[in-house]
Amino acid sequence: MTIAILIGIPLGILLSRNKVRVTSNIALQLLNTLQTIPAFAFIAISIPLLGFGYLPTIVVLVIQAVLPIVKGTMVGMLEVDNKAREAAKGLGMTDMEVLRELEIPLSTPYILNGIKTSSTYVVSISTLAGFIGAGGLGVLISSGIAMLYPEYLFIGASLCAVIALTMNFFIEKIETKLMIKVFGSDD
Repeated sequence: MTIAILIGIPLGILLSRNKVRVTSNIALQLLNTLQTIPAFAFIAISIPLLGFGYLPTIVVLVIQAVLPIVKGTMVGMLEVDNKAREAAKGLGMTDMEVLRELEIPLSTPYILNGIKTSSTYVVSISTLAGFIGAGGLGVLISSGIAMLYPEYLFIGASLCAVIALTMNFFIEKIETKLMIKVFGSDD
């Protein structure tokens, strides 16, 4: 998730800028298309290229996690009112200050929504890692399938659900704290 956030937010900001805004619709369509490809297909494609184990798993997780973050960041940036940007520039703010003081704070809910979506994807997709030798809870699930032990499947799936819900809970707490900091109240 850290790698995806470090790639996704700057890429989303870049794709939403005026100079490349022509490409933002194309980029959004490409992101939507990539998002429809199942993670299992990404893993299947990565195995001949990257082999088995951790490397293909991390690459696929980052690809799948980046997409919603980029999309959320782009949408958030594009939703910022141009009049607000003009007013900020009229107050003497530089482009970087407008980005830091206006655009990113106003885009935060969209960005965090992309991060929440990504975290759920990462947890669910990471279970596939057990099928390609990278370990994790996917091992319980794949063992349960191979040995016909439904309790393994139940335990693996339940733990994944708990992890996804826990991540979502913490991201929502972060979102609440950021919204209080940005907008000044907890309403």
